[in-house]
Amino acid sequence: MAKIGFIGTGIMGHPMAANLQKAGHSLLLSEHHGKAPADLIAAGAIALASPRDVAQEAEFVIIMVPDTPQVEDVLLRADGVAAGIGKGKIVIDMSSISPTATKAFAAKINETGAQYLDAPVSGGEVGAKAATLSIMVGGDSQAFERALPLFQSMGKNITLVGGNGDGQTAKVANQIIVALNIQAVAEALLFASKNGADPAKVREALMGGFASSKILEVHGERMIKGTFDPGFRINLHQKDLNLALSGARELGINLPNTANTQQVFSTCTAIGGANWDHSALIKGLEHMANFSIREKK
Repeated sequence: MAKIGFIGTGIMGHPMAANLQKAGHSLLLSEHHGKAPADLIAAGAIALASPRDVAQEAEFVIIMVPDTPQVEDVLLRADGVAAGIGKGKIVIDMSSISPTATKAFAAKINETGAQYLDAPVSGGEVGAKAATLSIMVGGDSQAFERALPLFQSMGKNITLVGGNGDGQTAKVANQIIVALNIQAVAEALLFASKNGADPAKVREALMGGFASSKILEVHGERMIKGTFDPGFRINLHQKDLNLALSGARELGINLPNTANTQQVFSTCTAIGGANWDHSALIKGLEHMANFSIREKK
């Protein structure tokens, strides 16, 4: 069993860390931004003062924080991971961040003699708790094989996509597909309801045809019931679509539907929905239409 440093025990990271404990691995947690979760400590995790201390003691260091600046801080602050990591160790960033920044971070960690894997995940809080996350990995194949038992404690669909940055690229692609599917389902249910049909019955009918999808199944139900507790927050999905759109500008390509979906998310944020589940994108469309599919007719 491995000695794992785990930095970032929020909505996603907490259950991921707990699943590593359940698999028999030992955890080291950093308290540089607050107290470590009591349940992980009670189950045997050890709290240390800084990411550097964690990196000095651990064989693997896993990072699961919200965005690129937080990853940079954890890695490169004066008492960060890079100051404590060394040869034979592996840093695994499971956050969803910039592919370009990831390549720069990997280069800095590799200079220390350690190895770097970018391994963002898909599956949300439900997948994190159930250890059924999809994990998209970029980095060295030998480092991937060493880390694979850890990934298998947290997820099911685990793919080495390519070199450093390719895992993050795959995650951005994933978020484009998810966002556009959410918008497609929301628009379809809004259209059906405004036209007088029962959106729940329309969803039921569509589930048996070519339009069937996980988004229609799970998020379509959320839209109909109005259950928008996150889940995966709109502001985080906006962050991911910003990565897609900024990357598209760098590549000289156009992602028109991604840009449109980002605008609808921005409408949600403007009406107070930054922390709603991303399935609440429908509320942005409803706001523009001055109509709700959940209103009794």
